[in-house]
Amino acid sequence: MQLGSASLTIVTVIAVVAILALVVAVVLRRQVLAAGEGTPRMQEIARAIQEGASAYLNRQFRTLLLFAVIVFGLLFLLPGDAGVRIGRSVAFLFGAGFSAAIGYLGMWLAVRANLRVAAAAQVTGTVDSRRGEGARIAFRTGGVVGMSVVGLGLLGACAVVLVYRADAPAVLEGFGFGAALLAMFMRVGGGIFTKAADVGADLVGKVEQNIPEDDPRNAATIADNVGDNVGDCAGMAADLFESYAVMLVAALILGKAVFGEQGLVFPLIVTAVGALVAVLGVAITRVRPGESGLRAIYRGFYVSALVGAVLAGLAAFLYLPSSFGAIEGVAADLAGKTGDPRLMTSGAVVIGVLLAGIILWVTGYFTGTTSKPTLHVARTSQTGAATVVLSGIGVGFESAVYTAGIIAAAICGAFLIAGGSVWLALFLIALAGCGLLTTVGVIVAMDTFGPVSDNAQGIAEMSGDVDAEGAQILTDLDAVGNTTKAITKGIAIATAVLAATALFGSYADAVATALRDVANPVGEDGIVAALLSYQIISPITLVGVILGGATVFLFSGLAIDAVTRAAGAIVFEVRRQFRHHPGIMTGEERPEYGRVVDICTRDSLRELATPGLLAAFAPIAVGFGLGVGPLAGFLAGAIGAGVLMAVFLANSGGAWDNAKKIVEDGAYGGKNSPAHAAVVIGDTVGDPFKDTAGPAINPLIKVMNLVSVLIAPAVVAMSVPADANHVLRVAVATVAALVAMGAVVWSRLRAANVDEQGELEHDMGLPG
Repeated sequence: MQLGSASLTIVTVIAVVAILALVVAVVLRRQVLAAGEGTPRMQEIARAIQEGASAYLNRQFRTLLLFAVIVFGLLFLLPGDAGVRIGRSVAFLFGAGFSAAIGYLGMWLAVRANLRVAAAAQVTGTVDSRRGEGARIAFRTGGVVGMSVVGLGLLGACAVVLVYRADAPAVLEGFGFGAALLAMFMRVGGGIFTKAADVGADLVGKVEQNIPEDDPRNAATIADNVGDNVGDCAGMAADLFESYAVMLVAALILGKAVFGEQGLVFPLIVTAVGALVAVLGVAITRVRPGESGLRAIYRGFYVSALVGAVLAGLAAFLYLPSSFGAIEGVAADLAGKTGDPRLMTSGAVVIGVLLAGIILWVTGYFTGTTSKPTLHVARTSQTGAATVVLSGIGVGFESAVYTAGIIAAAICGAFLIAGGSVWLALFLIALAGCGLLTTVGVIVAMDTFGPVSDNAQGIAEMSGDVDAEGAQILTDLDAVGNTTKAITKGIAIATAVLAATALFGSYADAVATALRDVANPVGEDGIVAALLSYQIISPITLVGVILGGATVFLFSGLAIDAVTRAAGAIVFEVRRQFRHHPGIMTGEERPEYGRVVDICTRDSLRELATPGLLAAFAPIAVGFGLGVGPLAGFLAGAIGAGVLMAVFLANSGGAWDNAKKIVEDGAYGGKNSPAHAAVVIGDTVGDPFKDTAGPAINPLIKVMNLVSVLIAPAVVAMSVPADANHVLRVAVATVAALVAMGAVVWSRLRAANVDEQGELEHDMGLPG
């Protein structure tokens, strides 16, 4: 298949749209940086946050460079055309580089915007005008990152299509893999950093010392504010970029298989519509007098989503023909199919847009400060921390069922539109994901709003330069940010499931292609035939399902345990400073903020290798050890367990966080009451749930799917031929299993040594 001149022209125009999106990002960046920077004390605190965040990400990227080089080399070893293998490896570096750049940009601007939001709250003017200006700065900061996600993702995909034409989907596998791998590392590392500091600061500051959350006497406050940026801003920006990239990869692979040339181009058209919608969404999101920030953000999201659905449908009717037979290169089983492809693709995009809107509402309901579930969690604070924890877990479990059911309904909708055709349904699911991501620019802006407003409140409290009205404005913005962060996590999870389901189809396509290339296949009977079976009733395929779900649980446990260890070190350090430097509490001595930042950095970077090795080598062990059928079961188990676990963790944490806000606003005794101590405990449990383990499951699912797509031809080549070397295949599986489990065991042993050393040092009163 060769791309015609008309298709190449369209892809070129889309590349220009991507460049214009980056230009809009530059314009928005200038608008954010033009705002006032507040008092000298505010600027001093902001500089400390900036230095800590930059130092952490620079060290993280140096650590990850080794992984990138190793994977770059390993991609050359996979079977296939030499030109494709080279392109895939180079595309991997670009995907990883773009993901890292998006994360760094999100952090860099956020640590400057937080200062400006705090300054906006203390300038003269009405409460409405000050709130509106603060919300505008915070949202446009996210708009910069959102437009960058759209621009770089679309530009990378277009560049690969223009260079590699029909081979673009195979090359884009490397692009998506690079973006997903870096995003997972940034999610895990940043999540451990931010939640270790947050938990440590809350347990010692709020519970033990009865001082405010961002009191400058708490040595963990700077690290806590640094963590908001390296975890939420950098991590979430990279996460949504890889969702964007991976969804495009899946859509292009399936589009080529189902619709030929037009299937390769149409997903790019839909995502180009998203670039235009992102500009609209950022431009119209303004807080009106007397209006809450959340309502303004909802309005911007829903308007942009509606416009995106209309424009995508219009594009389908302008670009696609009215019958399947008129599509050049359409799959053989679709050539005689009745129905209008334009209506089907438009319907799929609408499903994706509706899914985003419904997930937004459902997540907001379960985590919002005015919703019944969160109010219930806050109410249980009257009977202690145990009931707060139990009620939050209940909210998380219940919300996971509803969210998973909604996502499942969307997938069923695409299947029904396809009229029962599995391959067409998979392509429509990928298009639904592209439709959902037409709003990605606004989604990223919503997410960045949270940490920027949280940091602004911290800077204001630490500086003491904001009046009571300004402090309340920042508290309100922070509460809005908590809800928007939870909402974007829910949408990111939905995106991950759609992308993983579409990649499921890409995996099946890779297996089918590899099977056609086998010259001397083995007979249909025996163990090899069972290894190729996708039937869930097959015991060996069911084993794959179990292992896939188990991997999600193991990954989540490792992430939460890492936060527990790191937070323990922070608690010991903050206690030590209070104990050995009594002048800190009286304001006569300055806490050693840098020591806590160093501990967070050390512990988070130390934990990066284990989840990465687990995600990369678990599917290799299952694929080469059990076959392509059980590997498909492995992916299904990971998707099923992953969506439930991710929603449960994210919404439990969001409900606990906002329940704490409700009590701190005066309910049930307010701050420094027994109810407050109870919700603080709930919040500290929820911190690693919602900001470490939960969000990291999204890239985990996609990394494992992409690894499976990449290794599928090699698994078939070492399994199916009559003269296949099964000893070598089993040896590869054994080595992969030893690497994955060895990393887990090594992490446990290292953690035990760190815990023993930390206890010894703190028992002796040493600095740590």
